Amino acid sequence: MYVPPEWPAEVRPPSVPDWETSAVAWLLDAVPPDYRSYEVLRRHPIALARMATYHVNSAIEAARAGYRGAAVDLKGHLPPHVVEAVLDVYREEGPRLVRLSRAIDAVERALRGETFTATLRRPR
Repeated sequence: MYVPPEWPAEVRPPSVPDWETSAVAWLLDAVPPDYRSYEVLRRHPIALARMATYHVNSAIEAARAGYRGAAVDLKGHLPPHVVEAVLDVYREEGPRLVRLSRAIDAVERALRGETFTATLRRPR
């Protein structure tokens, strides 16, 4: 079975029996640890995926805001090379969170029953 490029390696393909178990484990790693204590999220992966989407999207917005304000907020409190290192963290973390968001979306779509098909794209 085809899975899209954003499909997380830690989650078995939807064609594999009991693939949802790997999806739940992976989704739980994408949210705060306290979410593990909620039985409803482990029993209903679509609900967990929705909450993971909101959580990660909020983290993306927080990282963007942090990046925009870091130089001003930290200037005078940290040496310039440290401020630049903090900005480097945001430059890495932002894209990682966006990839995670796309992976969560793919898993949620599969949990909702969507099947994926490969499509050929013409070069532009």
